[in-house]
Amino acid sequence: MHVTQLCINHFNELNHLPFRRTTCLKYLVLANMLMKSGINPFDSQEAKPYKNDPEILAMTNLVSSYQNNDINEFEKILRTNRRNIMEDPFIREHIEDLLRNIRTQVLIKLIKPYTRIHIPFISKELNIDVCEVENLLVSCILDNTVSGRIDQVNQVLELNRESLGSARYNALDKWTSHLSSLHQAVVNKMA
Repeated sequence: MHVTQLCINHFNELNHLPFRRTTCLKYLVLANMLMKSGINPFDSQEAKPYKNDPEILAMTNLVSSYQNNDINEFEKILRTNRRNIMEDPFIREHIEDLLRNIRTQVLIKLIKPYTRIHIPFISKELNIDVCEVENLLVSCILDNTVSGRIDQVNQVLELNRESLGSARYNALDKWTSHLSSLHQAVVNKMA
């Protein structure tokens, strides 16, 4: 059974504990965002009635801005609903991970059309300082999420665009050589 379905089933069993129900739903929303899932947990029939609940509304708005890769709206929601969101120690513990995820998503979307992009420009778009952008870029490069290198002297990210084409070519070349060896093995067995 899917984890989301298990959470919703548990959520349904909490009819007599409304506080636990909203907490469970908040955690489901948090887990959904941490998994980088494109599925909105409020699309399920069980969770829909709670979408506009005052306790849940901040999380609903966070999901919306998270799925739209709207870093400005995401940070605004965190600022305006700080008490509601940060009062829960479990959610507070994972907010930095959420911020990192959305910044990574926005970063990837931002740099996609470029071969060279200035790091201060990225910093301005992500609303974080240059040092944090460099740390984010380093982790993305090490994770192979971004293929490129950082020129720290000129504060420029230089992206490798041919790597996708060459990777595809190498895969096709490997596939062709395997097919050729398979063909040769079949011919040898028939002879």
